[in-house]
Amino acid sequence: GGGSSELVWLARGAPGARIAERMKVWISMPLGVVTLAEEFGGEDVDEGVYEAMVARVTQALAPFLAAVGGERERARFHHLGTSGTVTTVAGVHLGLQRYERRLVDGVWLDDVAAAAAVMALRRMDYAARRAHGCIGPARADLVLAGCAIYDAIRRAFPAPRLRVADRGLREGILSELMAEDGIDHG
Repeated sequence: GGGSSELVWLARGAPGARIAERMKVWISMPLGVVTLAEEFGGEDVDEGVYEAMVARVTQALAPFLAAVGGERERARFHHLGTSGTVTTVAGVHLGLQRYERRLVDGVWLDDVAAAAAVMALRRMDYAARRAHGCIGPARADLVLAGCAIYDAIRRAFPAPRLRVADRGLREGILSELMAEDGIDHG
C-alpha cells in the first residue's frame, strides 16, 4: 500500500477454509510505495538508490522473517501479490500497451519472468514510466519503490512463482464477510 505493506504467511488448508484459520504469521510493515518514494525519491532512481530502498525494506522485513523462521526453508510456497506493483509487473511482462484487468488478474509469473519485468521497469526513465499505459503519471514516481519492496521480499523468500491478484486486501475482507453472511459473491 501507499503507507504500509502487508505480508501474510499462510498454511495450506482444506478447500473452503477461511484465510484467518490458515494465517500463521502476519505483519503490516510501516513502509509502502509512497513512504519509500518520499524517503528516497521516485523520479530518478539509480542503482544505488534502488539498492538502498531494498535494504530499507529488508530491515523492516526482519520481524516477519524471524516469525516465519525455518519454515521458509522447509515449505513449498509461492508468492501471491495483490494490486499496485505486482499488477504493473504483470502488465509489463504481458507486454500490455494499457492495463487490462481481465488479462492480469490471476496470471502466474515464474520468478525469471517476474525479475525480468522488474528489471524492465528499472531500466525505464521517469518519462517512459509516465508514458507507459500500465503505469501512467499517477504511479510513475511510485512504481520503483514498489519494485524495491517486491525485490526485498523475493530475496528474503525465494519462490518459484508469483500469482497476481488485481484485487486487494479490502476486497478479500469484503468477500469473507459476504461468505459468512451466506451471500454469493461469484
